[in-house]
Amino acid sequence: MHPLEVSPAQFRTLANEITEIATQYLQALDSRPIAPPTTGKQSLDLFSSPWPEQPEGTQALAALTQIIEHTRAQNARFWGYVLGSAEPAGAASDLLASVLNQNVTAWRSSPAAVIIEKTVVGWLAQAISCPGFQGSLTGGGSSANLMGLAMARERKLAANASGLRNAAQPVVYASAEVHMSIPKALALLGIGRNNLRLIATDQDFRMLPDGLESAIKQDLASGNLPLAVVASAGTVNTGAIDPLTDIADIAQRFDLWMHVDGAYGALAAIAEPARFRGMERADSISLDPHKWLYQSLDCGCLLYRNRDPVRAAFSHTGDYAKSLSDDPIESFAFFDESMELSRRFRALRLWFSLRYHGLAAFRSAIEKDLRLARRLASSISSCPDLELMAPVSLSAVCFRYRPAPESKLDATNESLLKTINGRGRIYLSNATLHGQFCLRACLVNHRTRPADVDCVVDEVLQSARQLASSS
Repeated sequence: MHPLEVSPAQFRTLANEITEIATQYLQALDSRPIAPPTTGKQSLDLFSSPWPEQPEGTQALAALTQIIEHTRAQNARFWGYVLGSAEPAGAASDLLASVLNQNVTAWRSSPAAVIIEKTVVGWLAQAISCPGFQGSLTGGGSSANLMGLAMARERKLAANASGLRNAAQPVVYASAEVHMSIPKALALLGIGRNNLRLIATDQDFRMLPDGLESAIKQDLASGNLPLAVVASAGTVNTGAIDPLTDIADIAQRFDLWMHVDGAYGALAAIAEPARFRGMERADSISLDPHKWLYQSLDCGCLLYRNRDPVRAAFSHTGDYAKSLSDDPIESFAFFDESMELSRRFRALRLWFSLRYHGLAAFRSAIEKDLRLARRLASSISSCPDLELMAPVSLSAVCFRYRPAPESKLDATNESLLKTINGRGRIYLSNATLHGQFCLRACLVNHRTRPADVDCVVDEVLQSARQLASSS
């Protein structure tokens, strides 16, 4: 037996040991400090050792425990960024995906995996009231947004063969609250960040349709080529949902591709579908099961209405990948509809998790997150030392500590955030709204309970007192 191989008995021992480490982590999750007491130097010293020449065998298991001790614990009070809470049933099934090692590139290379991915994509489309949409799983919303805009570019410019040779300058529109992945995508696609038109928002941080229409008309008058509009179904800062129906009307009138960036919020349509009306009119939609379906990273998704634009953008088959079947199922290949050729069996984790728990459980968890975000906003509004900085559209709650002089509020709240997270009882991130630094809690966490959000105000005030006493 080659040294790289392990016997079935050895594999069972390894799997059991690793499962026990994971189980102990989950059992102690609520008691762990969310931010571990570590420094950059400590983590570098621990984990940057040379590649050992000789095998360490099961001694390497000890390093797994060290990793846990230097990892941010995603317990019930982790509300940083937009990071799902790693639902354990799906995570457990992910071991099998690694063992099976399927390259989910075409039916002929991975029959079950391809059908499972197509199935879960259909489930997601149906769940957000976009039946009939097709798609694929991606590494995350950034990849899905890039793919959606690549389809938009190819639809009007056909740039894949000869590059961008159009006399008119292509432009794309999005709200001033757009996610950073959109300008990055335009840079990669040769359109350029400077050709992203940022449309002003209303008091609820939603794109103004009149501003969108005005910008399109101005570009047309200047000889530019309006290409696409990116509507947000949950902006990253505040969770604002752009007026999707109005934007769809404008996109249709001016022949723009409509891409919905729903990486954060689109899956909330499972719980509150009426708030996302108009999303079904999009040409493409990004969404992230690793956010609001609580899956482990990475698991994003791109949905699209029509298969022709995606194949125009991504289909390019070499002889070594040519299908030898005339059967439409057996000849299917994700490499005709995706950037990737090598593709991990991401769908197994999601497929198992959705089956294990059922749709109702996920709907209930999303409803709970929405409800608790409103509860947190109410408690913040009731505290004279705190200021709510934006309406709570979904589950992002932006606020700041107010007692400092206006000129020092940003610096005070930046220091306060470090103190809060350093104490390890809750974990927040930040946002900038109207140029002002805010504390931000984003609830996409199936573990969070009412008692958890009820402790936030007290923890922020205690952290503020600690900060004041140390300065």
